[in-house]
Amino acid sequence: MKLKKIGLTGKIVIGMFAGILFGLILNTLISGAPDSWIKLILVDGILRLVGEFFITSLMMLVVPLVFVSLVVGTCSMSDPSKLGRIGGKALLLYLFTTGIAVSIALAVASIVKPGSGGSMADQDVTFEAQQAPSFVDVLIDMVPRNPINALAEGNMLQIIVFALLFGISMALVGKPGERLKDFFEDINAVIMKLVMILMQVAPYGVFALLARTFADLGLGELLGDLAVYFVTVLVILLVHGFIVYPAILSALTRLSPVIFIRKMLSNQIFAFSISSSNAAIPVTLRTATKRLGVDNKIASFTVPLGATINMDGTAIMQGVATVFIAQLYGIDLTMQQYLMVILTATLASIGTAGVPGVGLIMLAMVLQQVGLPVEAIGLIIGVDRLLDMTRTAVNITGDAMVTTIVGKSEDQFDIDVYNDPDAGLNADGTLQGGESDRAK
Repeated sequence: MKLKKIGLTGKIVIGMFAGILFGLILNTLISGAPDSWIKLILVDGILRLVGEFFITSLMMLVVPLVFVSLVVGTCSMSDPSKLGRIGGKALLLYLFTTGIAVSIALAVASIVKPGSGGSMADQDVTFEAQQAPSFVDVLIDMVPRNPINALAEGNMLQIIVFALLFGISMALVGKPGERLKDFFEDINAVIMKLVMILMQVAPYGVFALLARTFADLGLGELLGDLAVYFVTVLVILLVHGFIVYPAILSALTRLSPVIFIRKMLSNQIFAFSISSSNAAIPVTLRTATKRLGVDNKIASFTVPLGATINMDGTAIMQGVATVFIAQLYGIDLTMQQYLMVILTATLASIGTAGVPGVGLIMLAMVLQQVGLPVEAIGLIIGVDRLLDMTRTAVNITGDAMVTTIVGKSEDQFDIDVYNDPDAGLNADGTLQGGESDRAK
């Protein structure tokens, strides 16, 4: 009997588990010998080279992909005024899911009490929070003073705004816009083909990234004093990604949540490995259009927007961390403070969009609002890397879920593609790519 060829998802899964196992072996070998050749040549040399080369290659495509795809999607709309409605729906859904995420986190953490029995007496904590911009400043900075500079620096909100305005102008200008549209569609097809080419080396990139991560971290910290905190955050993240999101999708669209999760699995594993929502945009966008059946007009807007402002995973971390730190210091939070955490975390998901170290900045804002010491963030940094990987997987799942809901509500959705388990896949299980969306 002929064995079925392993698809890309299977290869990525194999690369993930092999990388974790190899990393733990390396961690055992280099413990106590940080200057060994294994650390210098293998971990910080070969594994770093392969992993960072893969991430850099993906990041190389993010800006041109987001800009070109969004321009194509916008100028293809027969009624550009739909953008306001689509944007409003997407924004409300992202804020709604963030509010749910932090509420669940606070409720569970209050019951589990991850910081009970702890003491700050012997702890050496140092953390200097980066200053977050005000919400008004973020709104002002959404419009780029220099679009070329915004593209060069990868400022996603500014790129989205410029691409929307550029696409609307193309739709309204007539013949010149139609000629330019064909040009952008050809570029879009080429970029998508390049994405698919890079995805062929994804299993090796995933292996290198996880091997280096676990070689550096090991499991020692996760089995110590932070174990309860770590497990609490991890379980809530999994519940939010695999139960809350599918439940919202089913309630608002009546689509099968099982199909959604099954089609998102490879994307989740990929996002977990690279720990970057922005770097995952090319794959999330392709999954939304080719696997979930959402029209590119919708997905090209909601996916980059979600990668910029959807912070559900970070909101969960903030909720648990706030309760954890309060319990360590022996401080009882009032109901008013709990509500303040929910409001701050939800609004901060927009207010800190595009800022480096966004998760810790948002947590610093939350702690300041409820009067807890910001320097205590230094306690959880040690295990935050692994949780950040899981948060990324949760966030891109939310991006795809909101994209699917908005697409179906706008009648820009193909139910046959959604229900087809093999939709968008080649014979070897890889995502199809490279075709222009003009054929639609």
